[in-house]
Amino acid sequence: MKPICIIPARGGSKGVPKKNIRKIAGKPLLGHVIEQIDKSKIFSTVIVSTEDLEIAKIARKYGADVPFMRPKNLATDTTPMDKVLLHAVKELYNLDYKFDIFVLRDATTPFITTTDIKKSIQLLRKKKVPVVCAVYEQHLNPYFNIVETNSDGFLKLSKKLKTRPMSRQQAPKVYQLNGLYTYDARKFLKIKKTDFGKSIPLEIPLENGLMIDTEFEFKISKLLLETKSVKLK
Repeated sequence: MKPICIIPARGGSKGVPKKNIRKIAGKPLLGHVIEQIDKSKIFSTVIVSTEDLEIAKIARKYGADVPFMRPKNLATDTTPMDKVLLHAVKELYNLDYKFDIFVLRDATTPFITTTDIKKSIQLLRKKKVPVVCAVYEQHLNPYFNIVETNSDGFLKLSKKLKTRPMSRQQAPKVYQLNGLYTYDARKFLKIKKTDFGKSIPLEIPLENGLMIDTEFEFKISKLLLETKSVKLK
């Protein structure tokens, strides 16, 4: 049984307005990602979960299924992604889609590769865990160079050890989550959340995990794609 891919794409992004459908090299970002996923031949279908009619139209144009519209109360700034996924998975089973694994593939992480996706599915099947989360090693480290302010307004490290590391390399490794999560569908429906205590990481290259959360990151991604410095593959 082939897995399915779910792309959540709401219309109300605040950091980068309409980022899912902003054009790069003459094509909406969502279109680039759908075409890349289709070419991988990994999935039986690609599903886009959205409340936005314009996004739904673009998704269908580039070959994705939009078999339901997401309720607007599941498309706010504060809606947990787990609730979006629970809604999508239940709807798909009610519509008689057949799958035992689903992959959450964020449209705003455009450089995830086919190899990354295949490895995440293989790891899930091998380890029999509820979810595999793609990560990359983060050079910004709360034990070394991430700080907060205390109640008096002075700086302090976000996380402290008995002895402060003299270099980032001496600090415990920390990882950045990104837009690739691979789930056992039945286990997810049972626990109803992404339980990090029962998930395992798949480390991918930093460049593959670049996420678009700011205008600056959108410009970087646009430059890389339009100059063909990096290709979606």
